[in-house]
This record gives sequence, structure tokens and C-alpha cells, in this order.
Amino acid sequence: MGLLAVTVAAIAAFIFGAVWYGVLSEPWKAASGVPLGEDGNPINAKSPVPYVTSFVCIILVAGMMRHSFATAGIDTFGKGILSGAGIGLFFITPWLALTNGYNARPMKLTLIDGGYATFGCAIAGGVLMLL
Repeated sequence: MGLLAVTVAAIAAFIFGAVWYGVLSEPWKAASGVPLGEDGNPINAKSPVPYVTSFVCIILVAGMMRHSFATAGIDTFGKGILSGAGIGLFFITPWLALTNGYNARPMKLTLIDGGYATFGCAIAGGVLMLL
């Protein structure tokens, strides 16, 4: 049952990411400095590598969230959302800010990516508690 919960939580967070970055694609492209092709999209947009890599990473995060939630006694939907949001906001986003700061990336990039981390982890946390 744990593998199913982790997988479904990761899928939910991945789908949310598709919507998040779909809505914020233009500001993200500008802030990230990613190389763009003639069509205005990232040159690796048609490669499966970034998508597979991101899904594997989300699986790892969701798996560790499940383990952490079990050991901490987080056992309700509300606690799952709150704890997931806390992981995104207070663990992942500061690390992104640290890395982006040293790489001289704009604060806007940290806000976009940190927002995804926060809301994506909240969604994953909620899903983990539903299954």
C-alpha cells in the first residue's frame, strides 16, 4: 500500500507541476535563463530526460515524506497538507534560495520554484494521507 500511496502522491505533485509551470512558463523561462529554441521553448523541452528525472526526484521526496509522516504520527489529511507544505516551504525552498543565490539567479526563480515545492509537497502530503 505504501508504494501505491507514494506513486499516486508523486503523480499528483507532477501533474500540479505541469499546471504550475504551464501558467508560469514565461516568467520562469525569463528568470531561469534556460537556453530557448527558435520556437521560444527550452531546447530540451522534447527530451524525456528532464521529465523522467523530475518524476524520479518527486518519487524520492514523496517516499521520504511518507516515512517521515509515519514516524512523526502524521495521520490526517490536514496534517499531511500542512506538513507537506512545511517541507516545501522550510526545507526545499531555502535550499533552492541558497543555490540560486550562489548561482546569481533572480529571486523570481526562487519564488516560482519554491512555490511549486511548497504547493506540490502539500498536495503530495494530502494524497499520502488519503491512501
